[in-house]
Amino acid sequence: MLRDVISNDWFTFFIVLGLACLTISKYMFSHRFKDFVAVIGNSKYLKIYARDQKFIDGFDALLFGNLIISVSVFAYVVYSTFVSAAEFNPNQFFKLLFGVGVLFLIKILLERLIGSIFEIDELIDSYLFQKTTFKNYTGLILLPINCILIYTLEPSKSIIFIMLALLIVVNLVGFISTFKTHQKQLLNNIFYFILYLCALEIGPYLILYKLIKDFNA
Repeated sequence: MLRDVISNDWFTFFIVLGLACLTISKYMFSHRFKDFVAVIGNSKYLKIYARDQKFIDGFDALLFGNLIISVSVFAYVVYSTFVSAAEFNPNQFFKLLFGVGVLFLIKILLERLIGSIFEIDELIDSYLFQKTTFKNYTGLILLPINCILIYTLEPSKSIIFIMLALLIVVNLVGFISTFKTHQKQLLNNIFYFILYLCALEIGPYLILYKLIKDFNA
């Protein structure tokens, strides 16, 4: 029996939509999907597919679709747990979904623009591929996490913190992997790297926090 949470019907719809994105990606790119799932602790995926990356990639696009859906659902659950539970409002949730998607897209486009301006496209493309891979992996992990929080466990602050810690570890592994790959270039330009972290890594998440905070305003 499903646990009664605000609106299981709407959550089920979005979770199935995210699952559909993953299913299609696995069906259309079965071998790549298998390598992608094993990316934690295995650099095979990053080494092979970094060479074949495109500006618009069908595989990454499907995973990105699941990412924004899963992040939005998780953000709503976190908001309901830490701030106040509220009746599910489809219009507000679509605004949140749109805001998350636009924020991520603008961030990627800005990074590509910076790469073009400073003529470091190759470095930026390699960096973005690795970072995008681990973000999409976060979306993959969020799907079962959302299912657990919505259908199995009663969300609590302690459970949310445990889930957040897991997501931070995944992204930290991705950050360390990316740093090691570009260690020489980054250390030679440490000031610009710190400036980049503040402007394009920390800043957008502060905006996302503000977006979630004002969700029911």
